Amino acid sequence: MQFKSVQAFLDHVQKELDANRLILPTLPDIALKVRDAVTKGEATAQQLADMIVTDAALSTRLIQVSNSPLYRGANEIKSIQMAVTRLGLKTISSLITSLVMQQMFNPTSKVLEHYFRQSWEQSINVSAISRALATCTRHLNPDEAMLAGLIHQIGKLPILMLVEDIPEFRDSPSRLEKLLEKAHPAVGKIIMDTWTFPDELKSVPYQYVNFNYDSGEKADYVDLVQVAFLQSIAGTDHPATRVDWSTVPAFAKLGLSSDAEILEIEGLSEEIEIAQSMFS
Repeated sequence: MQFKSVQAFLDHVQKELDANRLILPTLPDIALKVRDAVTKGEATAQQLADMIVTDAALSTRLIQVSNSPLYRGANEIKSIQMAVTRLGLKTISSLITSLVMQQMFNPTSKVLEHYFRQSWEQSINVSAISRALATCTRHLNPDEAMLAGLIHQIGKLPILMLVEDIPEFRDSPSRLEKLLEKAHPAVGKIIMDTWTFPDELKSVPYQYVNFNYDSGEKADYVDLVQVAFLQSIAGTDHPATRVDWSTVPAFAKLGLSSDAEILEIEGLSEEIEIAQSMFS
């Protein structure tokens, strides 16, 4: 099988989807139920807690995170009920979705394990920087910003599942890496069109590599992730390091100079490290 262009590969993706031979990533039921209940305003704190405790592993992780430096208060959180009451429904919903994201980045075979792990680590870094930036941007929610960073390269997952059976990519790291970078935004859009996420998050996987993106006067989650992504790849050989930051509207909208070093902004370096540690 030979693909002459990225579009030819995307056409193949759509064909596989239409034939039910490719399954798109989906959120675990618990994350869907919690997010849906919070979005509709149909659940009390107790009802939300009752949903979450049905997943023992997730409940344990949520209590750990609730007691992390990002969220902990004067008293230790010892139960899901306490976590929901302390943090609030919206924060809990975003946290639950973020905590289950790692499950999607588990490789289906050893052949491409490196790429799954690399994508997850990149997502964590962008997520942590996005969250830190949101703490300085009053109209954006840090927890939603963290989630936006985690989903920004979600489009790579179906590509990796497909190329396991396509030798021209599976056996050629350079070709695979080029395909991943060029095709994942369009595949990410396909995924997000199937997820019941708010529009401001759904556009992130597709738009974050559009460096002319400008949604209006105020920064949005695409702007956050875009700046976080460019910061995360600085000093690497990623093709996007050639982007002239002074031409990217997101920096000015976030009140940053185009030569800003996020890690040098007072307090943000520690925020980033703490957020990264949540997923270790």
